[in-house]
Amino acid sequence: MSTEQLSDLLLWGAVINYGLLLWWLLLIVTAHDWLYRLHRRWFRLTMEQFDLVHYSGIALYKLAILMLYLVPFIAIQLTR
Repeated sequence: MSTEQLSDLLLWGAVINYGLLLWWLLLIVTAHDWLYRLHRRWFRLTMEQFDLVHYSGIALYKLAILMLYLVPFIAIQLTR
């Protein structure tokens, strides 16, 4: 695999993952109460715990995208 192909792969992976991240965020913002009621059926969660779990998950996912896709992409671009 050439560096051009790897660069394209990392870029598209980042774009797709940021799309999923935005979808998750929009779902939490627009359907927060419905999602809380749905999760409350399966788990014993307070509203604060539910918000903490999702906020932490969003933050960790964003950090993973940055470290696993964007940093290698930038490194490849700088070495060309």
